[in-house]
Amino acid sequence: MIRFVILVGFALMFALIHKQGDLNKYINTKYSYLSISAIILLLILCLIEFIRLQLIDKAKQKQIERANDPVQDNHNLDIAQNCDHSHCQAQHPSGHRHDHDDFGHSHESSSKWKRTFGYMILFFPIITGIFLPVQTLDSSFVRAKGFTLPVGTEYMSDDAPGEHQFLKPDSSVFYGKENYEKLKNKELKQFLNRGDISLDDDNYMKGMEVIYNYPGEFMGNTLSFEGFAYKGEQAAENYYFVFRFGFIHCAADSGIFGMLVQFPKGTVLHDDDWVRVTGKLSSEFYQPFKQTIPILRVTSWEPITEPEDPYVYRNY
Repeated sequence: MIRFVILVGFALMFALIHKQGDLNKYINTKYSYLSISAIILLLILCLIEFIRLQLIDKAKQKQIERANDPVQDNHNLDIAQNCDHSHCQAQHPSGHRHDHDDFGHSHESSSKWKRTFGYMILFFPIITGIFLPVQTLDSSFVRAKGFTLPVGTEYMSDDAPGEHQFLKPDSSVFYGKENYEKLKNKELKQFLNRGDISLDDDNYMKGMEVIYNYPGEFMGNTLSFEGFAYKGEQAAENYYFVFRFGFIHCAADSGIFGMLVQFPKGTVLHDDDWVRVTGKLSSEFYQPFKQTIPILRVTSWEPITEPEDPYVYRNY
């Protein structure tokens, strides 16, 4: 019965995530079919487990009926007497019978605790997934993780594909070197001749990756995008990072993607203020990272409300 409850719990949790529109906070929404497939599979397993439990109940009922049958009782008594006589004949040469009761009780107690602990582990994500609210990532995540990784280094490696990324989306870890070069060249052509580049929810991560991969190709171009401001402790007076949280596949490879933005003097923003910025792409040596990075020198900007879906996703 516990296994049946666990299966129902997981199916309910996934269904609630879909119904409440929170799936985008866990995975790239283009993989939503995987979650739907999981719900269907869990429901099938629930049905199989339900049928199994019904068959067990029927078997128990038949045993009860046989136990209440007088003729069957006499037959069972004869069998028990014969078994007991045979067991007595098969005793130890010293004349003493083996007694494993204590060992059996200890083994059964240990297995029971292991099963209980295993069930508790399975129930934990169900309870938290159903009853605890899903928190939207914001600048507090950036502060907690720290923001010191330099652009231009490989944030993620084949040995550690679950580390969070910063500034530049890096999908190279999901391709071989040759295939990634083909992807880079293909996506470069999509942005190269646009002149003015406007990044929206659909092309934000792709555009940022292209710009960081080929910064020299876009110097002087006009770029506009939306995001939340983050001052940090290292940016100069009128410099703010403007970020979007993005998923390449799921939360495990999520990151904070955007760039350093130079606002007009006197601009005052607070962390998590959402803005739309437009300006000219340039580059500047950023001392905390000890290297030159692309920056946006703002020509115009405006405050905006946080989007209904604050996250962006890697579309290929």
